[in-house]
Amino acid sequence: MEHFGKLLVEQIPRLRRYARALTGDSHLAEDLVQDSLGRAWSRMQQWQPDSNLRAWLFTIMHNLHVNNLRRDRHQYGWETTDGNEPADTRQQGQERAMTLQDLEQGLAQLPADQREVLMLVCVEGMSYQQVADILGLPTGTVMSRLHRARERMRLWMHGEVPPKLRRVK
Repeated sequence: MEHFGKLLVEQIPRLRRYARALTGDSHLAEDLVQDSLGRAWSRMQQWQPDSNLRAWLFTIMHNLHVNNLRRDRHQYGWETTDGNEPADTRQQGQERAMTLQDLEQGLAQLPADQREVLMLVCVEGMSYQQVADILGLPTGTVMSRLHRARERMRLWMHGEVPPKLRRVK
């Protein structure tokens, strides 16, 4: 048990980073990390020591996040927006280095499904297959979401507005 606890503690920075990407809010992210660690601790017997602990924890976190979204949507109803996008405060037409704040603004403009994949592949260094397993998606879906996320970030970094897509059901 003590060994498992040490392994969990080693993963906390990665969990915080992923939770922040999922929620976009530091307080909600901390709550999600705590819930994820609690769930992992209560189910430690389900983890296989020869498997990837980080992937297992990210799967737990992803599932908790999805459940929270479903609960909130059911409890509070659909949230409507006024259609205003976050303001792009970058200086147009001038070359300058991106700051961490610029990166956070760009990530915040990505749809949640694209942001998840981008964070897991590019920041956490996971393979497409690992991400597919964590999110319960086909590998091709992971690849296409990553491509769309990278393209939207590229457009945003160059001061271009990505086209609005509508969801067809």
